[in-house]
Amino acid sequence: MEEFKVHILGCGSANPLGRHLPASQVLGMRGKLFMVDCGEGTQTRLARQGLHMNRLGHIFISHVHGDHCFGLPGLVSTMGLLGRSAQLHIHGPRELQPFLDATLSVFCQQLTFPVLFHAVDTTVHTLVYEDRSLQVYSLPLNHRVPTCGYLFREREGQRHINRSVTDAYDIPLFALNSIKAGADWTLPDGTLVPNERLTTPPSPTRSWAYVSDTRVKDDLAPLLQGVDLLYHEATFLQADLFRAKQTYHSTASEAGRIARMAHARRLCIGHFSARINTPQLEHLLLSEAQAEFPHTLLADEGLTLSL
Repeated sequence: MEEFKVHILGCGSANPLGRHLPASQVLGMRGKLFMVDCGEGTQTRLARQGLHMNRLGHIFISHVHGDHCFGLPGLVSTMGLLGRSAQLHIHGPRELQPFLDATLSVFCQQLTFPVLFHAVDTTVHTLVYEDRSLQVYSLPLNHRVPTCGYLFREREGQRHINRSVTDAYDIPLFALNSIKAGADWTLPDGTLVPNERLTTPPSPTRSWAYVSDTRVKDDLAPLLQGVDLLYHEATFLQADLFRAKQTYHSTASEAGRIARMAHARRLCIGHFSARINTPQLEHLLLSEAQAEFPHTLLADEGLTLSL
């Protein structure tokens, strides 16, 4: 199967001086990179994980809080220094545009490539990007500023050629592409060989959802049904539920409940509060989430999850 990997570059919350670094994740798929959020130092972490900037074509920003977008000026500027020529697409709430315009006008006056901004309506669940392999949907969230998560769904590929059958029928190589696309084959005597005999089903599609800063939203679960990997913020322990509600964040237990309701295959929790400053406290978060959803793991910088 083709590559479909999620790389955790940063999984901390607002304080960049805590145990973890500000938020950023990258999906590697079919030779391309798609970034979600770009906290401080993201370009350095890209390099440390061997992820090349020239493979990055689209950046999706969840909301305009610094720990999710302060890495953009440095990243875009470095791309220019390296002589990038390909377009860079940045998707995010319309509130991001003034920050992006200021960045480009002050720090990137002689940029060697175009930066295209695509405003995302954070209030609706809708398709915000697609290509031949992938569809990306917005996920409305409930935070102190307009915020959305993102759902990445791989598109179904072509069927696989059953070479033992096509060879037995002496089907020429030039016909295999159309058969992979669903065509039947007619033998010289007029016999029709249905596509189902010539091929096997396409590989299962894969999906990843990124749910950043939000009060818990049970109405997300129907939008996430069957997702292979759900990343959900888990800023606080359940003992800090009042603080979570006050700051429009979620607890680990709440993240686990959403994963259970969505019938996710795996849950990865992150966006840890600076209060979660020891491995023991992180494992308390993990235990609370696993009580709701056993297939849970902790995010960490450098972690790569293959789907």
